[in-house]
Amino acid sequence: MKSAPHLNGNSSAAIDTVRGNSLATLTQREIERMIMAGELSAGSRLNSAEIAESLGVSRAPVREAIRALDEAGLVRVEKNRGIFVREVTLEEADAIYEVRAALEGLIGRLAAQRIVAKEIEQLRGVVRRMAAIDHERKPEAYYPLNVAFHDLMLTAARNRPLAIHYRRVVNELDLYRRETISRIHEHIPISTKEHRAIVEAVAAGDAQRAERLLYDHVIQSRERLHKALRTPLAALESKAARRGAQPAARTPATRRKAT
Repeated sequence: MKSAPHLNGNSSAAIDTVRGNSLATLTQREIERMIMAGELSAGSRLNSAEIAESLGVSRAPVREAIRALDEAGLVRVEKNRGIFVREVTLEEADAIYEVRAALEGLIGRLAAQRIVAKEIEQLRGVVRRMAAIDHERKPEAYYPLNVAFHDLMLTAARNRPLAIHYRRVVNELDLYRRETISRIHEHIPISTKEHRAIVEAVAAGDAQRAERLLYDHVIQSRERLHKALRTPLAALESKAARRGAQPAARTPATRRKAT
């Protein structure tokens, strides 16, 4: 019987590093899950020691996880004050929608060029489930389906750098949308119809149409949010213009809808 190979100091250190990184990743995912599920509310202070104890890990992976979550835009680290779940204002969310619209448009164009038959069926399956809950008007059931739809589109785009930037933007926006999703339940049928049109454009390989539909979908989602909150979009755009920022570009389809 052969004895197990002896690990030298360098090999042992390398394995410890891998274990540590894996634990930090798992810790990051769990904290992120708690934030997105609302178990850790926006603005709440995070205690590293308490998190480490509750997850049964040491403080080292928690520190690594917090660093990654800070880079992902989900928490903010304030010197001499502590770590807080990031709060996103309506004005910030409004600007993030503009960035997401541009990224979603690119995702739509690339997905139409690169998607495979299995992924098209998966998207259609999600849309069918969206339609099934239309009558129930349960935003808490619709939300994960919406996330699944856009994740499938992102996978079909097959562009890793795009995925990295997109996920950060979505994380930041979801911090706000999670607090307001229950107020926009009446728009679920409209959103479902938009998703169905996007799938058909992608399935047809119509990159230009898929790009336009996804861009419009995000911008119109932003407008629906403003209507639900009874906060005029024009007021925020005027405020942004006074500060020297440009309001969101509107496609011809969006302009027609707004008039």
